[in-house]
Amino acid sequence: MGESLNISPDHADDPSRRDFIHIAAIAAAGGGVVMTAWPFIDQMNPAEDTLALASIEFDFSKVVAGQQAVVKWRGKPVFVRHRTPAEIAKAQADDQADMKDPQPDSARVKEGKSEWLVLIGVCTHLGCVPNFGAGEYGGWFCPCHGSVYDTSGRIRQGPAPLNLAVPDYEFLSDTKVKIG
Repeated sequence: MGESLNISPDHADDPSRRDFIHIAAIAAAGGGVVMTAWPFIDQMNPAEDTLALASIEFDFSKVVAGQQAVVKWRGKPVFVRHRTPAEIAKAQADDQADMKDPQPDSARVKEGKSEWLVLIGVCTHLGCVPNFGAGEYGGWFCPCHGSVYDTSGRIRQGPAPLNLAVPDYEFLSDTKVKIG
């Protein structure tokens, strides 16, 4: 008969070549899975109209000292209060008073802009909207259950456990604030 031929190339049994082929095949399959899954993952991002509600800009140039404006942000009222020097002095003098949720006035306002107080206007007890100018401390009073807040929005009396919340905000100019 004849001689048997050995046609096997030298590199056919090379394990590094086989490993490379396996790694390349797995990488290609992984890329295909990611490309297939991306539309499903991307659809979970918030819609543009939802992102538009994430922050608002407010021109506070017409809010005179001693007054406040109420704007709506994320479905909640936000108090933008232009405090008088007397309100600021009272709030700072009460920094050391006995409180349920102790917090200095300086932690509730932006440095250099202490006359502007921005608060989420929702009582921390049951979610009512407190009224300004009532109560023993000259701040806000929640008529539903009697929570009393001072001129810095800190809880001083009543069942509310926490101060009125301060949202994320920044001053864009001398007359404009961005909330959120």
